[in-house]
Amino acid sequence: MATGTDQVVGLGLVAVSLLIFTYYTVWVILLPFIDSEHVIHKYFLPRAYAVVIPLAAGLLLLLFVGLFITYVMLKNQKETKKAQ
Repeated sequence: MATGTDQVVGLGLVAVSLLIFTYYTVWVILLPFIDSEHVIHKYFLPRAYAVVIPLAAGLLLLLFVGLFITYVMLKNQKETKKAQ
């Protein structure tokens, strides 16, 4: 069973994820249909960033996953050599 702290952290992560999802959905799907002179456009970045930001985040995620796998494999290889 999760502790109270785990539940609060989980709820916080879900809330942040929901906020980011809502912002991105409004930015990418709804904003193109709203007049470019409308005041809501000042709260969003230019549309080019709608592709660049997720692309950069995905590349960073792949980089960190690759680094973690490399680290674990090298660590296991050193432990195997010590055991022999």
